[in-house]
Amino acid sequence: MIWKKIKKTSIALILAITAIGTSIAAYAAEIPDKLIPVGDAIGINIKTKGVIVSEISELETAEGKVSPAKDAGILPGDIITAINGKEITCAEDIDKILKTADQKITIQILRDGDKKQITLEPYSDGNDSFIGVWLRDSMSGIGTITYYDPDTNSFGALGHSISDPVTGLIIPLQDGDIMPAQITGVTKGHAGVPGQLGGVFKFDDVCGKIDKNCSVGIFGVIIQKYNGNLGEPIPVAAENEIQVGNAVILSSVSGQVEEYDIEVTRLYHDDSDSRSMMIKVTDQDLIDITGGIVQGMSGSPIIQNGKLIGAVTHVLINNPEKGYGVSIEDMLENAA
Repeated sequence: MIWKKIKKTSIALILAITAIGTSIAAYAAEIPDKLIPVGDAIGINIKTKGVIVSEISELETAEGKVSPAKDAGILPGDIITAINGKEITCAEDIDKILKTADQKITIQILRDGDKKQITLEPYSDGNDSFIGVWLRDSMSGIGTITYYDPDTNSFGALGHSISDPVTGLIIPLQDGDIMPAQITGVTKGHAGVPGQLGGVFKFDDVCGKIDKNCSVGIFGVIIQKYNGNLGEPIPVAAENEIQVGNAVILSSVSGQVEEYDIEVTRLYHDDSDSRSMMIKVTDQDLIDITGGIVQGMSGSPIIQNGKLIGAVTHVLINNPEKGYGVSIEDMLENAA
């Protein structure tokens, strides 16, 4: 996935139609026999549950460097959920509190799933108050939708999580939307330099709601008629049906969804739910356009022997013709 807009707010100046059908929770009971492989580019916009501390910062003052957050033990990856008992939903909530804070504040955080309370006194220069954190409360970008289930109106995309690029933390999801996207250009990948798709989308052109963000993708439901690349459903392969050998992917790198040849070169059986296979692009047309796998292709469905077997996830930076895929079985088992 490529991220075109990352909201990283500086606090005091340091410092995302009713749903039709059922939710993807139905997959908890049974994996569907057939799904529609899609391959369309989509815009993705998510809001975090709480506000993530992406980095700790220091302010230069006449007395030296100060960072109340650092001194109090706040760490990158902490999630701020409340201050002085007031729920925090975005970075602006913290900014408002700091503008009126003239004494110590109590910050409630989540760290590795555990609740903690930290008390600190913001530093004030007489105009602004500062605690010394860079915060993230939303992320937006472009990725690829893997499948659509017409029986439940469910979709899966990306094949990997949306994570904070600094801490690697999987973004705790408050809510999120998907929108149709238009590919406007391609930056080719080269050894050591990953390429990416360029694209645009409208934030108010919502076609689906995201219910879950996890290590093998994002999942949700379509909330209005989807006019993308919807062909006929095809069988879903169990992980033990995936073979080393020829396969194809569906991707919209040219502006419309097309089929490109790849090879599954290796299978993994290490219980990792984010890497099931290594793949290599063998289609010269795709290599000519992108250099191989580029950011934004994450989620491109992989089809082998007429069955949906998984999705493209990552590229090998030193060899963009190679990358990883996750099995559709892993995606569906984690979708609920």
